[in-house]
Amino acid sequence: PALIPSTRAVRGRVIGFDEDGSKTERAMRIGKHMSYQLFDEMSDWEEEMDRLLFALPIVGCMFKKTYFDSIKGHNVSEVVYPKELVVNYWAKNLEDSERVTHVLKMSENDVYERTANGIFLDDVDLEKSTSILEEKDKRASDEAQGIEKPQVEDDTLPYLILEQHTYMDLDGDGYKEPYLVVVDYGSRNVLRIVPRFNEEAVQKDSRGDIISIRADTYFTKFSFIPSPDGGFYDIGFGVLLGPINETINTLINQLLDAGTLSNMQSGLISKGIRIKGGNKAFAPGEWKYANSPGDDLRKGFVPLPVREPSQVLFSLLGMMIESGEKLSSVTEVMTGDIPGQNTKATVAMAAIEQGMKVFSSIHKRTHRSLSKEYKKLFKLNSIFLPEESYFTVLDVGQEQGAKIGLSDYQSKDVDVVPTSDPNIATEEQKLAKIQSLGELLQMGTINPQEFTKRMLEATEQPNIDALMQMPEPQPNPELEFEKQKWQDESDRAWEELEIQR
Repeated sequence: PALIPSTRAVRGRVIGFDEDGSKTERAMRIGKHMSYQLFDEMSDWEEEMDRLLFALPIVGCMFKKTYFDSIKGHNVSEVVYPKELVVNYWAKNLEDSERVTHVLKMSENDVYERTANGIFLDDVDLEKSTSILEEKDKRASDEAQGIEKPQVEDDTLPYLILEQHTYMDLDGDGYKEPYLVVVDYGSRNVLRIVPRFNEEAVQKDSRGDIISIRADTYFTKFSFIPSPDGGFYDIGFGVLLGPINETINTLINQLLDAGTLSNMQSGLISKGIRIKGGNKAFAPGEWKYANSPGDDLRKGFVPLPVREPSQVLFSLLGMMIESGEKLSSVTEVMTGDIPGQNTKATVAMAAIEQGMKVFSSIHKRTHRSLSKEYKKLFKLNSIFLPEESYFTVLDVGQEQGAKIGLSDYQSKDVDVVPTSDPNIATEEQKLAKIQSLGELLQMGTINPQEFTKRMLEATEQPNIDALMQMPEPQPNPELEFEKQKWQDESDRAWEELEIQR
């Protein structure tokens, strides 16, 4: 909720001076329109973000693919898991990678729709096939979810399509231009080749020769904790807590095994003991006969030397659990549990603030990635948005429509950024930051209207503009009567003074 407010997720930002206020108005229209696109037009966007933010702390690195879907007729921004995105081995970042391949699974209807819309080449034979790596990953996922692959493959088996964002020298000028190539993995046939640049992305020198071409990037990388060795893939709790988790599992298994052996004793029986073999079940208070003297029984049974669960292992288990909590910053006070009764409020707040430093840094990384995603959507709107488009203003209780045009996205003096604060990771921090301005408000050194607006935005109150409009002051009849009475007496006194003169 701190990253994605319920109504306004995008804010337009003015670049440069705004003398007549036109840039500010255009920025407000763009922010409202793009927020409408995310929550209403792109109906799965918020759910996709929820999936991404849930998996990001575990795997450490997630991706989103942003593009215009000509079949749906609007922008799409979908989650791509790391196993579905194959990046060149030498890549240091996503934007400069020589090859980025998106592994797609398409049904027969998906391929037909893209062929009918002219996206894929016609009369190309496709073959359904899955790679060995895909089979291994799928089996592991099926085992975790408790499902089984059907023994007989039917028509629902998808095609494995490789969409590669690469560079190729198709014109033979010695410079590789950015292209998008779509290939069917089974038949190895090419389905599509399109450029990933436009004329504005081509930079030329004074002689007209091409210096460089800036490629369009479809993918946005979301990072949890950057890799310390500078690698492409980032680190999540799956890597940081993996060894600790394995140690904890080993300690728990050892304690359980020791407890089981201690409770269920076993050992050796001498052949001289005259007793029938097999399991002997004893009811409470029951005694059974044995054809051996008591001394022979004591000497004929030798239990295995088993000790009770070790207290040292139990202490080590507690230490490992505590290490995992500190590493992931999920101690009791951070998960909402109330600390000791004698703990001072200032001490608890200081502990929470210290623990939130890790989350705040992660929050800022996600905020930067969201800003990159919004810029991709902004560029798509500058290309595919109609000349005039109408949308509903995202204010509860306000069904007023708004108009925006393609020209609003053509100017370079407006940027888009997330509405969230990159330094605030929780709603409580946002409210505390706004409430800290209350002391300045009492001193009369800040604008009360602006303070009220920020407080309403922090609490996500609906229809803020209507709340901020103060009603016209209504006249008080008694006050008006007294005012008129005083005016009449004043006029009478002046008249008497003039007569005396």
